[in-house]
Amino acid sequence: MKVITTIFAVLALASISTINAAEKGEGKGKGKGAPNPDAVFKKKDGNGDGKLSKEEFTKGAKDATKAETAFGKLDKDSSGDVSLEEFKAGMGKKKKDA
Repeated sequence: MKVITTIFAVLALASISTINAAEKGEGKGKGKGAPNPDAVFKKKDGNGDGKLSKEEFTKGAKDATKAETAFGKLDKDSSGDVSLEEFKAGMGKKKKDA
């Protein structure tokens, strides 16, 4: 549970405006809801290669150490990057534990 909480804390800190824009379209603050993992992933995938490097994942994080820890937990195959499937699986675990 602590790992999952850390993952979401990092995502929230690093992507709060990204999440708002992605899930609400043009205007910020129009309703509440869970972040859209596809939209968050696409926004963080700076080079558009379909995976998040550690640098892409941690960019903009207020706590780099927590972001790096979360990245390590999401990178299940130890490939050095996080695929969309790994990213979604990490987000799915949070929903199940909540």
